[in-house]
Amino acid sequence: MPIKDYLAKIPYSADLYDAIRGGRPQTRYNLSQLEKALLAAVEQARPFIEKAPKGRKIVLFATLHYWVEQAAIVGLALRGLGHDVTIAYLPYGDWRKDVNAFDLRRQDLYTRRVLAPLKGLVKTVSLLDVIPADNLPSALIKPIETVSAYDAMYTNQEENVDRESGLYRLRVERNEQAALAALRFLQDHRPETVLIPNGTITELGVVYQVARHLEIDTVTYEFNDQREQVWIAQNDEVMRQNTDLLWAARGGQALTSEQREKIEALEAARMGGRAFGKSARKWQDVETVGGEKIRADLGLDQRPVVLLATNVLGDSLTLGRNLFATSMAEWITRTVQYFAARTDVQLVVRVHPGERLTHGLSMVDVINASLDGQIPAHIRVINPLEKVNTYDMMEIASLGLAYTTTVGMEMSMNGIPVVVCGETHYRKRGFTHEPATWEEYFRTLDGLLPNLPGYRLTNSQVETAWKYAYRFFFEYPIPFPWRLMHFWKDLDIWPLSRVLADEGRAEFGNAFSYLAGEPVKW
Repeated sequence: MPIKDYLAKIPYSADLYDAIRGGRPQTRYNLSQLEKALLAAVEQARPFIEKAPKGRKIVLFATLHYWVEQAAIVGLALRGLGHDVTIAYLPYGDWRKDVNAFDLRRQDLYTRRVLAPLKGLVKTVSLLDVIPADNLPSALIKPIETVSAYDAMYTNQEENVDRESGLYRLRVERNEQAALAALRFLQDHRPETVLIPNGTITELGVVYQVARHLEIDTVTYEFNDQREQVWIAQNDEVMRQNTDLLWAARGGQALTSEQREKIEALEAARMGGRAFGKSARKWQDVETVGGEKIRADLGLDQRPVVLLATNVLGDSLTLGRNLFATSMAEWITRTVQYFAARTDVQLVVRVHPGERLTHGLSMVDVINASLDGQIPAHIRVINPLEKVNTYDMMEIASLGLAYTTTVGMEMSMNGIPVVVCGETHYRKRGFTHEPATWEEYFRTLDGLLPNLPGYRLTNSQVETAWKYAYRFFFEYPIPFPWRLMHFWKDLDIWPLSRVLADEGRAEFGNAFSYLAGEPVKW
């Protein structure tokens, strides 16, 4: 038996060891940045706390050290605005690997020490200390299994889950423990708002499910590639990017000339492989060469081109987005098999370039398996490493096929008819074809392919796509000072003293109100 497993069986052994050694456990769990910054942040927030009007009773949940670090600062900011904040946490350093009880206890004690400067201002609770509920309500069993499956998909970047695997069993065990503790804690504490980052995967997703089961108003948040922006969802998982309320409120409004210039500038940057705004991200790693040049380079003839753009498997933006297909891989398999018999058109599959950074199943392998390695000449697969600009492909495409990728929306912006087959945020916005069954999907293809020029989008549909894109890219994200990535750099730019002052409230006040549970005003 490993020595730490043995010591964990001795009462208070981890506490005694920690009292002697102190410091940070030699594990992945690392709050060193917060430890350096928190005392100063508390002193910056204190004068605002002393004069803030009474706000809402909020529980902010976090797990994994980086979310715990951010929760401490976000919770302190909310306290500076007058809210009664409790940070509930689980001191895990890794969702993929088990941790022995000795190290977990040390990580918990370490977290308490680091969060100590919050005492008297923001309450902190380790869910490890909460006596768990006796059992899970039957209504929570399936959601927890779903979150655990998402955890396995996210980790392995695959859609099929081996429910006998060690990873899945670990996630079920840990998620059930979190659910039982959260259930008891939230029942006893009964906050007005539960605030959770992500809200789809790991214990973050489980606590979201528990809070919604208890019918407590729940807010989830995540970040995109832009600095000083946050996505916020209320009583919904933010990773689903539900834009229904935004579109209902603003979809009928025409774009101003300034808004038109802004969305056109973004699209030009995405097309040209340039960064835009407060982001260093480039959407393409090669410049455009033009449609006819790419047609020649790829060996395509003058038959109509159907462009299928894939997603990266395992991204939490794609989890749970299946409609009639059981997985994106199944959709691609059956689609490629369908087009293998359609020599009247050419199918180009643009495998997401992000696959070069992943370790899961490649869509290239899915396609090869679907056709037994015999890919017909009229089907062209662009692998993740090929230097091809996706926007050049749009220039020659007569039809687009998308699961959830934003490329589908952008093809619509260029007048190309698009069939969307996953639950994506731009579905049902008035500019895409949206089959709900396999029969309807193939019937849609059969109807479109013989006369693709006749199904080009109308000017009104194209304009709707541009309006929606503007709303999604520039109004769905809400100004917010600190992303998770580069958090400490952002905090240097926007310390609490600046965020809680008039300047910060004017810039970010809405985001903090929405995080606290005030309804978003689109």
